[in-house]
Amino acid sequence: MPYTRGGAVDRSDVGVLVRSAVDGDTAAWEGLVEGLSPLVWSVVRAHRLSEADGHEVYQTVWFRFAQHLGRIREPDKAGSWLASTARNECLKVIKSLRRLTPTDDPQLLDRVSEDRTPEQSVLDSEEAAERSERVRHLWQEFEALGERCRQLLRVLISSPPPSYQEVSAALGIAVGSIGPMRQRCLRRLRSRLDARGAL
Repeated sequence: MPYTRGGAVDRSDVGVLVRSAVDGDTAAWEGLVEGLSPLVWSVVRAHRLSEADGHEVYQTVWFRFAQHLGRIREPDKAGSWLASTARNECLKVIKSLRRLTPTDDPQLLDRVSEDRTPEQSVLDSEEAAERSERVRHLWQEFEALGERCRQLLRVLISSPPPSYQEVSAALGIAVGSIGPMRQRCLRRLRSRLDARGAL
């Protein structure tokens, strides 16, 4: 999925952008979409939808946001509104499918340039295989974490980082529980990787 890595929107500017977009400011709307799309995609990734379902949810979330733009009671919390709506739309899709289908592939495929010497190609191939193996181990241990940890970490690694209010809205976790839960999940992942000798 092509996750937007657009310009980071300052969370303190969100309310101003929402109010300007309500007044018809196209640049403000574009700033909201560009700045908050990574948050929406992080929620989609956390729910591990297929590419097609993920794009459908993404479009639906922004469509609903546009429909409700003038009725959003707390414009400063538009990110939380989007995260919560994305979560609800993801859950609808999952419920309709009756199962969660993993879609992310931890294998990294590197194309070797045709201009490389055979020796360089072998060295690059070995380095790529080593990198791929480390990534594969990381994903295996990540997948062995509980579902809640996986969802939380997927949302937290979005760029720009979401606020804890947005994470709370996206995953239904109390704001005060997010930091301690994040630490426990990362400790558990590090411990699993250390035990495996994968770091």
